Amino acid sequence: MVRRSSLALTALAALLAAALLAAAWWGLRPRSAPLAAGLSLAEAMGGGAEGYLRAVEPRPFSFPTDHGPHPGFRTEWWYFTGNLSGPEGEAYGFHLTFFRSALRPPAARSEGDSAWRADDLYMAHFALADERGGRFRHAERFARAAIGLAGAESAPLRVWLEDWSAAAEPDAGPEGIPPLRLRAREGSLALDLRLERGKPPVLQGDRGLSQKGPEPGNASHYYSLTRLPARGTLALDGREIAVTGSAWMDREWSTSALGEEVAGWDWFALQLDDGRDLMLYRLRREDGTADPWSKGSLVAADGSARTLTAEEFVLAPLATWTSPATGAAYPVRWRIALPAEGLELTVAPRLEAQEMQVAVRYWEGAVTVRGRDPSGPVAGHGFLEMTGYAPEAGAGERERAASAAASRTGG
Repeated sequence: MVRRSSLALTALAALLAAALLAAAWWGLRPRSAPLAAGLSLAEAMGGGAEGYLRAVEPRPFSFPTDHGPHPGFRTEWWYFTGNLSGPEGEAYGFHLTFFRSALRPPAARSEGDSAWRADDLYMAHFALADERGGRFRHAERFARAAIGLAGAESAPLRVWLEDWSAAAEPDAGPEGIPPLRLRAREGSLALDLRLERGKPPVLQGDRGLSQKGPEPGNASHYYSLTRLPARGTLALDGREIAVTGSAWMDREWSTSALGEEVAGWDWFALQLDDGRDLMLYRLRREDGTADPWSKGSLVAADGSARTLTAEEFVLAPLATWTSPATGAAYPVRWRIALPAEGLELTVAPRLEAQEMQVAVRYWEGAVTVRGRDPSGPVAGHGFLEMTGYAPEAGAGERERAASAAASRTGG
């Protein structure tokens, strides 16, 4: 009976994690979709933003502390993506991401409770695209921040969900940017990477305040580490492969972000061979038009950066791929133009089929970049993320995710 009850609680926690973190990822807009046992998402999220901090004005950043968690805010994520090369020139794209969603405001948390009590839920995604092999593999996990299953710590950074982790090495560098170690394993797929110091943090938006809607608080605190040299190993079906490449880290924390009219977004993180980095996101309205709060940043080779407003770049889809699993049509090939820079780029996927068929369905994958600017040809690589194109996962899929989470934690 104890084991069965524990399994039920763990499964319910996983279901709630899927729904809560889906809401957090979708701009933290409470929705009324039913979850489990008559509990609505709005109810599960504890009445919205009340009791949490909100991103309403620029703040000073302090590193390495800000690499770690911000429990006063309702949600945050650590987002690692990158392109890697093997010893024979084979190309791989990876992403490893951790999401935290609070179950209760800070004032409602209590010290000294049972070790089973959880104030936060965590979700993590791990994926690898193997261009030569033509395969895309991905996995998802959920866990409560209890009994050591998941959590995040500051100075030095450590964020983990079971045996998936991102942790700072002890030798922090300038501005508190440490080398980072990424580790994840799922069956025959594994990643073990060391990310070296690269460019200094880029504070996105207005000194790190990324406003994504007209209302005060429709914003996040957001910074990026846009170019982190990477070295380590991949494990694929019993083979261990030495890899090198370049990674990107995005960090955001907020309590509410997107306006009600936003249906999804298209986000680009591109590393050009000339040393420049480009981040763009198009917030997409229900009617398919771009929201004026769409933004970006252009980072020079020396690390200096400038913010791009929606009027300073053009994004145009060129070709779509339709998922046989969900029926969603994703614009996987794009034209990007920055007229003031004389920069025109074409972004194409390493593999078309890089859809994450998880609790929140989306397309996230490695891309190549080709184009021109006034100095001549331009090339590079990066990552593209597209959300809001696929239908939400059904109850059966959420239950399977819950069962998988329960089996990993011992039921």
